[in-house]
Amino acid sequence: MWQRRKKNKSMDNEQWIMNNGNKLLSIVKYQFSILILILLFSCNSPYIPKPTGYFKINFPEKKYQQFNQQNYPYTFEYPVYAKVVKDSTFFGDSTENPWWINVEFPQFSARIYLSYKVIGEKYKLEKLLNDAFDLTNKHTVKASYIDDSLMNVSPNVHGMYFKVEGNVATANQFFLTDSTKNFLRGALYFYATPNEDSLRPVNQFLVEDMKHLISTFRWK
Repeated sequence: MWQRRKKNKSMDNEQWIMNNGNKLLSIVKYQFSILILILLFSCNSPYIPKPTGYFKINFPEKKYQQFNQQNYPYTFEYPVYAKVVKDSTFFGDSTENPWWINVEFPQFSARIYLSYKVIGEKYKLEKLLNDAFDLTNKHTVKASYIDDSLMNVSPNVHGMYFKVEGNVATANQFFLTDSTKNFLRGALYFYATPNEDSLRPVNQFLVEDMKHLISTFRWK
């Protein structure tokens, strides 16, 4: 009894396959074609890379203090989270006067260089102006754009601000002068491989501090 039922079931299966074989083959071919189309579409679709992510930076509260050291020919305000350090060397050589300083931002691996020169027989104003423009134009190779803006901070403090776009080490520079005796040049510098995108948040934060320094700058 059991063997007979098994035989009949086998015969039923064979009959079903004969009747539906073509339909199954068509379904398999259709599914295979869909798979091929999906693979071709995936290969030919353009690759869109994910944007590079950067660590979130917690910035300190903006608060300033006065730099007004004795015997210095200038004064200004700088952030409480920065420190002023006397610059004793310039590319390995001693500075020509004791009034060169750096405003250091250790937590951001950055500093604002401030170099001071006396206008006179050794340094004519025209030469100092030309040197300031030449130093900025050295970035032309890597810069995508250089913008300069005139500044009138006070009746005897005026100068120019340079904004350099691109992957450059010093994207923000300036000079201030009274046109008769004093000339000061400044530049924001990062101790890191120049990358405009990754440095942008910190750069924007410190540029605000540098512009505050400029707006509060006075000759003594």
